[in-house]
Amino acid sequence: MIKSRMEPQLDSSGFTLSSSCLKTINGEDVRRRTLLDAAPDAIVLVNQSSTIVLVNSHAERLFGYSQEESIGKQIEILFSERCRSQHADQHSRFIAVPVLHPLAENLELFGLRKDGSEFLAEIRLSPLETDGEIFVSNAIRDISNRRRTEEDLRRFASIVACSDDAIIGKTLEGTITSWNAGAERIYGYLAAEVIGKPVSMLVPINRTDEIPNILECLKRNEIVDHFETVRVRKDGKELQVELTVSPIRDAMERIVGASTIGRDISERKQRERELYRLAALVESSNDAIIGKSVDGIITDWNVGAQRIYGYSASEIVGKSISTIFPPDHYAEITEMMEKIRLGERVAKADTIRLRQDGKKIHVALTLSPIKDSDGRVIGVSAVARDITESRLLEEMLRQAQKMDAVGHLAGGIAHDFNNLLGVILGYSGILLEAVSLNDPWRKAIEEIQKAGDRAALLTRQLLAFSRKQVLQPKVLDLNGVVVGMENLLNRLIGENIELRVVLNPAIGRIKADFGQLEQIIMNLAVNSRDAMPAGGMLTIETSNVELDERYAAQHASTQSGPHVMLAVTDNGCGMDESTKSHIFEPFFTTKGIGKGTGLGLATVYGIVKQSGGSVWVYTEPGVGTTFKIYLPRVDHVPENEHLMDTIEKVDRGLQTILVVEDDAALLQVICRSLEEVGYVTLAAQRPAEAIHIFENHLGTIHLMVTDVIMPGMSGDQLASHLSAIRPEMKVLYISGYTDGTIVHHGVLDPGLAFLQKPFSPRALARKVSDVLSAALPFMANTIRKK
Repeated sequence: MIKSRMEPQLDSSGFTLSSSCLKTINGEDVRRRTLLDAAPDAIVLVNQSSTIVLVNSHAERLFGYSQEESIGKQIEILFSERCRSQHADQHSRFIAVPVLHPLAENLELFGLRKDGSEFLAEIRLSPLETDGEIFVSNAIRDISNRRRTEEDLRRFASIVACSDDAIIGKTLEGTITSWNAGAERIYGYLAAEVIGKPVSMLVPINRTDEIPNILECLKRNEIVDHFETVRVRKDGKELQVELTVSPIRDAMERIVGASTIGRDISERKQRERELYRLAALVESSNDAIIGKSVDGIITDWNVGAQRIYGYSASEIVGKSISTIFPPDHYAEITEMMEKIRLGERVAKADTIRLRQDGKKIHVALTLSPIKDSDGRVIGVSAVARDITESRLLEEMLRQAQKMDAVGHLAGGIAHDFNNLLGVILGYSGILLEAVSLNDPWRKAIEEIQKAGDRAALLTRQLLAFSRKQVLQPKVLDLNGVVVGMENLLNRLIGENIELRVVLNPAIGRIKADFGQLEQIIMNLAVNSRDAMPAGGMLTIETSNVELDERYAAQHASTQSGPHVMLAVTDNGCGMDESTKSHIFEPFFTTKGIGKGTGLGLATVYGIVKQSGGSVWVYTEPGVGTTFKIYLPRVDHVPENEHLMDTIEKVDRGLQTILVVEDDAALLQVICRSLEEVGYVTLAAQRPAEAIHIFENHLGTIHLMVTDVIMPGMSGDQLASHLSAIRPEMKVLYISGYTDGTIVHHGVLDPGLAFLQKPFSPRALARKVSDVLSAALPFMANTIRKK
């Protein structure tokens, strides 16, 4: 409307424009210009011909034109071409009939800056009249940001409305103020049922303390982000949700409420639990579980794979699977991957892989293709089990079975050979007793006897290996045995080898045959000496050890429990794996022809095994060798043992002796040897013949010397039968090979008299004298209870 010329005119910003103001603007009225520039909007005044006559500083900043550039120009330069006509039309109506228009009118048009950029502008048109001339004031405001904000709000409202998540508004006291469709779907309540009610209605009783805690966080201007908890539906069912709670602020930035975004994660948590279970199974597996791409790049690596191959996941993931393949097995990669690409499963019962430390291991392997939802092969799952130890145990078992088979053969040979040697040693002994020291044949007879003794030593070693010799164990102090042999060992190994003895003073006791234990130490010392031709160090150690179940499981034929260890170590040439696999076999030797029988370590093996122990060798070429012998520990007091038999003279007697031996030649030499020292002998080649002689002999039979193993009846059975008739008769058993009738696992039954074949006439006479002079009779029926 048109105001009086004397009334002040107000523009859209409330700034007063009077006629005097208009007249003085061009006169640079500083005060009025300052007020005009203080207006919050851009002010552009145009005349009836749409020519700009005035602009304030805000208009200069908004459009980029200075006063000089804009005054006198058409106002259309300030608007986009697409809306200039709309502005011109409205402007023309204001000029034409200002009295019919309201005081002001708003338009939304696109403004145009000097640099050509456009912006959304809100324009308030106000008519002015002065001295009969009509002007139009354009108060212009850039509303681009406001409009974007409004659009964002509309977009946000749309998102909230259609969101699958529950979006809930509430006051700081916890009263629900807004409730979207997602909240209805998740919690089951309609908005009308919950708005105005406390949000605690959604919280289980055991979690009510969460609400004040969350509100306290909001009051401290903190966001509760991705908080996983449990909430209750309208039907009473609990569900797992993930909440993000943010503060709501007013225009003064004061926190007046909270916005909660809740997501139902029940299904996701169930899937996670299933994945966690699967991951736990994978991670806890002792087997290697490896994922890889179809190109052979490792993508997954579990703890079992790290244990087996030595690489951590960070070291191996991203590398080629060929990293764990020995070069001579690279062809397997192509072969297996071709089958996997065809969707086939690959299984290998035994193949070789490479550890991080370069050691080759045996693995049992299964590969399966990993497929996507369309059935395409996208990767490979490999499960590998380390079977190195089981392969080693299998090899040990085969070796033990081979040793047993060889032992049976060696024992059988030794049995037959001992009878022949008994004849040789018997007659050579008789001849030596008969000829004088100056007899020209004495030297030849002595050589025969020496050869027989050497042959007897070989048979004893064979019997030791086959565990068929007869042991007479006693409780011993292993340290005492080692100390008693130090001088002998120093002479044996020579001056260029240093002997070092490390004994545990608290060593436990063992039960073993004293002489056989000495033989073990001697044989191992000789073996070490031969491994150090240029000299070195020989170390003998003793200690107490506890072999656990795991160690026993990893070492075939080994029993768990408390043991005493004897270790013999040298820093000699050592052995490779091939040599190591044969060292306990009889007649196997790495020495030159004529320099060894190959029975030394075989003897050690047999004695240790027969004594209930185990022997293991640890060796490396160029480094040295350690033999470790484990003998069961016992809780008994050691028994005294004498190294030398001090009996020099055999007592002669007139007693009658029944000799039972199925080998005719040996029977004859035994009888003659006993007769040479004054005994009366009765000879029987068969048990039946011995019974007949025994029953028909009128005099006293003081002693029966009987072979243990005979056809038809064993020596033990024969003794039991005859003792029922004459219990006062004593018994001496002789044998070169035992079958378990008078021994258990090669250990002589207590109270029995035994002489190992082959033996010399002097040894026989001494043993017979000992048995006959014993205080108590050897009554088989009281010693052996069938």
